[in-house]
Amino acid sequence: MLAFLVVFRRFWQALRRNWEDPQFRGLLYLSVLLLVAGMFFYHRVEDWTLLEALYFSVLTLTTVGYGDYYPHTGAGRVFTVFYVLLGLGIVLALLAQIASGAAAAHAERSRRRRPGEVPPAPSAG
Repeated sequence: MLAFLVVFRRFWQALRRNWEDPQFRGLLYLSVLLLVAGMFFYHRVEDWTLLEALYFSVLTLTTVGYGDYYPHTGAGRVFTVFYVLLGLGIVLALLAQIASGAAAAHAERSRRRRPGEVPPAPSAG
């Protein structure tokens, strides 16, 4: 349980650290918009509850796909194809930014623990 709390705390810190970046906020807003759009689409077309539709949307865009829910209508299947193709890149970009923020925070904590070490030179880029 303690390990979970540590991971959750670091995840939250990475979110706060990235919040200053407008690209991160854009990806976050776009990801939430995709999840809400998918939720309402599946709710209307597949006649799922909002919770079932959100559950399916999250599992689909994170490529987990347990298989307990799947689209039964032609419209749902066609939408899902485009939903995955569009949404997967956006969600992966968001997760990459969160991981980058977490790695930067970890590196910063490591530098603070070892005083006297010379920090690496900034890369040109």
